[in-house]
Amino acid sequence: MSVLIRAFFRLLRALLAPAMWAWDHWPVSGKVRRTPEVQARLDERTRGMALYHFPTCPFCIRARRAMRRLGIRVELRDARNDPAHRRELEEQGGKVQVPCLRIPGPAGDTWLYESDDIIRHFEGLAAEVDGGARVPREAGA
Repeated sequence: MSVLIRAFFRLLRALLAPAMWAWDHWPVSGKVRRTPEVQARLDERTRGMALYHFPTCPFCIRARRAMRRLGIRVELRDARNDPAHRRELEEQGGKVQVPCLRIPGPAGDTWLYESDDIIRHFEGLAAEVDGGARVPREAGA
């Protein structure tokens, strides 16, 4: 029975993958624009962060679209197709669940799961460097 269920979800993912790819690459609305100096401050704040993701995971796509909208540059690590990244996520993060944001810190890394929490974290970082301005959310995000 579990083989049948797995086959069903693989088929479903294969059928939905083109739509998910299109959504991921569709232009984001309300993209934040910054001066190069302010963008450099944001890049400094996000240095060393990594987002573990699956390419067609809808929650991962939401997080990646938020990154693009906010102008946040974080290393993307494909935990589905790269065994090293998957192993690192499981061993250091504690579980293979995506999206997961690794945030380096002086007391060790923090592993932030859940797309809503990751997006809120990104919005908070963007608001800090933008002088506390509220960053608009994309419709459906």
